[in-house]
Amino acid sequence: MVGFLLLIAMVAATASLVATQDANRAELRRSVRIRDAIFTLYSGIQDAETGQRGYLLSGDEAYLKLYEDAVASTPGRLSTIAEAVARNPGMAAIIARLSRAAEAKLAELRDTVALRRAGQAEAALARMRSGEGKHLMDEVRALFGEAQADNYSRLISRQEQAGESARQVQFAVAGAVVLVVVLGGYVVSDASRRHQRTLRAHAALQEANTSLIEAAATRDMLEERLRQSQKMEALGQLTGGLAHDFNNMLAIIIGNLSLLKRRLERGERAVERYADQALKGADRAATLTHRLLAFARKQPLAPEAIACNRLIGAMSDLLRRSLGEAVRIETVTTPDLWTTKADANQLENAILNLAVNARDAMPKGGRLIIETDNVHLDEAYAARNPGVPAGQYVLVALTDSGSGMVPDVAAKAFDPFFTTKPAGQGTGLGLSQVYGFVRQSGGHVAIYSEPGRGTTVRLYLPRHLGDAAETAHVTPTMLPEGSPREVILVVEDEDGVRHLAVEALRDLRYTVIHAEGAKDALRMLDTHPEIALLFTDVVMPEVNGRELAEAVHERRPDLPVLFTTGYTRNAIVHNGLVDADVQLLAKPYTLEQLALKVRQAMVREAA
Repeated sequence: MVGFLLLIAMVAATASLVATQDANRAELRRSVRIRDAIFTLYSGIQDAETGQRGYLLSGDEAYLKLYEDAVASTPGRLSTIAEAVARNPGMAAIIARLSRAAEAKLAELRDTVALRRAGQAEAALARMRSGEGKHLMDEVRALFGEAQADNYSRLISRQEQAGESARQVQFAVAGAVVLVVVLGGYVVSDASRRHQRTLRAHAALQEANTSLIEAAATRDMLEERLRQSQKMEALGQLTGGLAHDFNNMLAIIIGNLSLLKRRLERGERAVERYADQALKGADRAATLTHRLLAFARKQPLAPEAIACNRLIGAMSDLLRRSLGEAVRIETVTTPDLWTTKADANQLENAILNLAVNARDAMPKGGRLIIETDNVHLDEAYAARNPGVPAGQYVLVALTDSGSGMVPDVAAKAFDPFFTTKPAGQGTGLGLSQVYGFVRQSGGHVAIYSEPGRGTTVRLYLPRHLGDAAETAHVTPTMLPEGSPREVILVVEDEDGVRHLAVEALRDLRYTVIHAEGAKDALRMLDTHPEIALLFTDVVMPEVNGRELAEAVHERRPDLPVLFTTGYTRNAIVHNGLVDADVQLLAKPYTLEQLALKVRQAMVREAA
């Protein structure tokens, strides 16, 4: 500590010496400026006298240039010198006398010049020869010498002081360096000793805690094994359930297609039921993949303004067929229900999913109430439910009279892969799909259940300040077909999918050309100006579907584009919403869905 205090004192002393050195240098520079200013003043007075004599002797006005410049500049020079020496009383007195002598000399010069200009040349010359001017100039010269001598002595003194300050600074810096080296050596030595003590203490502590560390490691290993075991058990349940469901679906598809092929080979024609059963199995598989995507928040949403009362009314026949006669459906709707904005198809699926779950909770039949209302979730509600913004919402609630759930089960109802159904009767993704869709739409889901009394699920969808679309989501009774004059370019990198799409479109009476990548597609577009629609996959190697569409629109800005994909990534979907300018057909799709989407894309562009 003492060493560091000495170092601080040395640094402070060095700083003081440096400041003194800077002050001496500044005074030295000021003395040099004073010397130069006095010399310039004296030279100016000499120039004035030279100009005066030339004019008096010749009468030539050109000589007065030196005189006039000196007369004009002398007062300013005197003022500058006086300010510079104001802090030096002795020098200030000399400059005051020099100033009076200079003013007297300039007055004598002005008088003689005035006489010459008045035409009294002889009088002017007589005064010049009188010796008055010489006497005044001698006085100026003497005072100039006195001022320079005084300033010179001060200049020499400042130089000596500056030199002495520089030497003191050098000694101080050298002393500081030596002190730093000494202190550094001491610090290193002390740190080494401290480090050795620390190492010894650490070794002792490590030895003392060896048993505790080993016990903690053993405990962590057991906990990690338990976590891994739980993860593997959950993953095993998931994969087992999915494998079971997919195997059942594949069994239906493969079995019915095998029977279909066998019956066709024998020439039988009554085989439509086998094709229908295979399609049902494929539809179930597609539904399961859609639920997996919904759980992963990867499903593409196409939100639109929706009147929920109208949508629920349009679903009445579907709900009655799905729930059966044992379930009585009642609707309680608010007449002036607000509009919301969501994906209408996904909202229909969510309502149907909840209704089917309600039916399963009422195996002997019961009552399902579907309600709508305008609600406001206040700040208090938002505080109790983190992640739920306060505001206005459209409520869609489904209440059943089923068996209900205990609180622990209700709390996990929306957890992915959680199900109370027997093995093979559910994957536990249905309610998590509903939850994912509502949250992805900016809404909120709440559940209330009592054992033996039933369950209520409330969907809160944000209010939309706009009018709902007038069109209802209905399935057309007839396939919208095209004509051979309408040419569609199909771009798909998977051969099997591409050939299936081509055959399906040709079955819908379109003329189809196809390519397996963007490069071939652009070449075909250039050679086939009659192309009326681009039907392209999104996820392709090298150039994806969105990039292909942008390149196509540079050539054909008016050409409609229909995208298709089984996984959207970020090319045409952002924040879970399909881009506003995008027409999308999700894989897998049916012939009916393909026909409807193709016709919608072509009609939309024509409009």
